[in-house]
Amino acid sequence: QVQLVESGGGLVQTGGSLRLSCATSARTYAVGWFRQVLGKEREFVAAITWTGGSTVYADSVKGRFAISRDNAKNTVYLQMNSLKPEDTAVYYCAAKRRGFVLTVGAQYDSWGQGTQVTVSS
Repeated sequence: QVQLVESGGGLVQTGGSLRLSCATSARTYAVGWFRQVLGKEREFVAAITWTGGSTVYADSVKGRFAISRDNAKNTVYLQMNSLKPEDTAVYYCAAKRRGFVLTVGAQYDSWGQGTQVTVSS
């Protein structure tokens, strides 16, 4: 099973930026970022394929967040700009071995432990 470790979360003011990192023990088909607020369902944020670098974003983050990968470091990044209080959540990265649907969390095979992002108003 792929091991994933997130880092880079923290407290930031509205309009600020953060960059999350997801270090993986191996490259699979794709890596996705999801977020969850306590008491709410997990929400897809963005995903990227290792080969080709195809990306997909949730409508709520398009134009503000950017996902990228460093193949040499087996690391995926989520650059978050123009942050809003509603972006506050625990952010998780996940690895997907196969398949083309990148937006469904249940289709991912391995998950990290999560990193807290808090955006103050």
